[in-house]
Amino acid sequence: MKNNFVSIGKILNFHGVQGEAKLGYSKNREEFLSQIKEVYVQLDNEYKKLEVLRIRFTPKCGIIKFKGIDTLNDILEYKNKLVFVTEETARSFLEEDEFLIDELVGLEVYDGEKKVGSVVGVSNNGASDLLSVKNLDKKICLVPFVKAIVLSVDIKNRKVQINNLEGLLS
Repeated sequence: MKNNFVSIGKILNFHGVQGEAKLGYSKNREEFLSQIKEVYVQLDNEYKKLEVLRIRFTPKCGIIKFKGIDTLNDILEYKNKLVFVTEETARSFLEEDEFLIDELVGLEVYDGEKKVGSVVGVSNNGASDLLSVKNLDKKICLVPFVKAIVLSVDIKNRKVQINNLEGLLS
């Protein structure tokens, strides 16, 4: 069985000389990251499993320590590498109204029965997640992923139902 991997961050640099690394990640993910026991880093087209010993957080990044990586030289090969978990692990931490980004990209966006665009990306402005929606005029509009605007997400039928407030998709 082939594992699908989901990126959860990036090793930005080393931290100190004990093999710790600075981990960049999306806002408000500290609880999720603090529960992860193993991650994967892609080296030479292979995903190498790393066991997480501990992680702590600074205002700007996470400081992560892996088993068996105990010196500055050990961690350097991982600098600027993306950090992954299996899709199964990522899904196990999703709340009821949370989705993986790759599930949302490509979904058709509807206002009632009228198609108004499609999801081309997801981002976060610090306050909320934002859907990048390409409207029918091919313009990209940011739609706050909040219950008042995004009424429902139907992964199976590939549809997002929104409350298209005036000016939202123009």
